[in-house]
Amino acid sequence: MGKLDGKVAVITGGGRGIGRGIAKTFAAQGAAVVVNDLGVTVAGAAETSTPAEDVVKEIKAAGGKATANHLDISTVQGGEGLINQAVKEFGKLDILVNVAGILRDRMIFNMSEQEWDDVIRVHLKGHYCTMRPATAYMREHKSGRVINFSSNSALGSPGQPNYAAAKAGILGLTYSSANALQKYGITVNAIMPGASTRMTDTIPAGRMPGATGLPQSQSVEGTPRDPVNVAPICVFLASDEAANVTGQCFGASGYRIMRYRHIVADRVIYNDGPWDIDSLFDRLKSTLLVDLTPPRM
Repeated sequence: MGKLDGKVAVITGGGRGIGRGIAKTFAAQGAAVVVNDLGVTVAGAAETSTPAEDVVKEIKAAGGKATANHLDISTVQGGEGLINQAVKEFGKLDILVNVAGILRDRMIFNMSEQEWDDVIRVHLKGHYCTMRPATAYMREHKSGRVINFSSNSALGSPGQPNYAAAKAGILGLTYSSANALQKYGITVNAIMPGASTRMTDTIPAGRMPGATGLPQSQSVEGTPRDPVNVAPICVFLASDEAANVTGQCFGASGYRIMRYRHIVADRVIYNDGPWDIDSLFDRLKSTLLVDLTPPRM
């Protein structure tokens, strides 16, 4: 008996990498899966490949239920069409997993407006475009699971200001939605994954502190960098047993699963009244500015 028997799941970016691993694992655990993938390069350019159909064929060959979807989830029409397809073909919607994304890496001082807008549109707006219709349906039925994909790039990845901003925005969206939707029986959580994918293939060796180069995605099957290792925590968060788990961010990298703590103040200084500028300068140096650490991934 599967952990997701009888469930219907929509997975964006389900044709490759992490999304593919989640789609196949969900299907193996009994879920009917709508595999959404636009079939584009990591930069968002059109391709002739059909990764969504390929995953659907694999799932069906293994005895599972799946259907493909090629709509653009960065548009309201695409998001609504995707959710409507799940309900029409499988009769309901239980789970939404937002994985789809692109990259437009550049330093902030030479990033174009288009490069900024494209990444924010696909990642952050893309989450909104699927979550809006999905949660409207789930609210009506008083049940649902939403799993969003952030990234540890949100913690300070150099050369990715657009991607980092989008992924940090997804955390805010996750926390806000979790607080708003819990009373309707809907959980909303986030994942910060670690795996070798088409996206990590583009990262130059040495960009991240301490990095010596990540293994290429085509050579990681069966290793800790295999994207399929991200799927198990997603199965749990999508299951009935996670009914009381919401507003959380988990990391999944290799054979490790982590829970990230929300941002909290670690030091506070007080004053009896309005701050005197000279006094504040002095107090900051001996309190809040002691032992500063840079953002780290």
